[in-house]
Amino acid sequence: MPVIKTLTNRSNTTVYVWQITESEAWLRSGIELSQNSVNRLITMSSEMHRRGFLSIRHLLLAAGYSDNDLYYDELGKPHLKDDKYISITHSFELTAIIISDDSTGIDIEKRREKIKRIAVKFVNYEDKFVAAQDNKISALTVIWGAKESMYKCLSQKGLGFFDHCKVEPFDLNSGTTISRIDYNEIQRSFDTYFEEILEYTLVYILPVT
Repeated sequence: MPVIKTLTNRSNTTVYVWQITESEAWLRSGIELSQNSVNRLITMSSEMHRRGFLSIRHLLLAAGYSDNDLYYDELGKPHLKDDKYISITHSFELTAIIISDDSTGIDIEKRREKIKRIAVKFVNYEDKFVAAQDNKISALTVIWGAKESMYKCLSQKGLGFFDHCKVEPFDLNSGTTISRIDYNEIQRSFDTYFEEILEYTLVYILPVT
């Protein structure tokens, strides 16, 4: 299946989402991989991971880029050679990328009961808000996605979801909230967008304007 959704909350930013229904052989066709990507693909033992990896290259193509336009720094953060910002995410059958003129981060997560068991590891500032929610799984998945997006955006060793990342209370129907990083001298606020797609929750952040 090709791109199932594109989102443009800002004129300088686009999100592309892919649902992986194709075979690995189909996904391998129609794209050119850099030698580094070929080497990475060889090391992936999971077919689902390989299909996710390849679908992201198709998303790049949909956005007007090739695999050769993408590179990673020493911390594993992706970059584009034209200096636009990119962030990448993969969860089971969905992959997504965001490309923007602003620093950004994106995450997609399957909504699962498991998140309630691990909430103690990443919910701090948001504790009272979560306790008041009827749909805790959806609320927690948004919070996790926002914090994962902030982590990807900042790409700083030592940044912690529990201690340094905060998500303001939100209405699940609104699709937006504010997220904040408070880490040493770094204090940043982000417009945070979220949307449920199938049984997944997509979250991405952009600097507050």
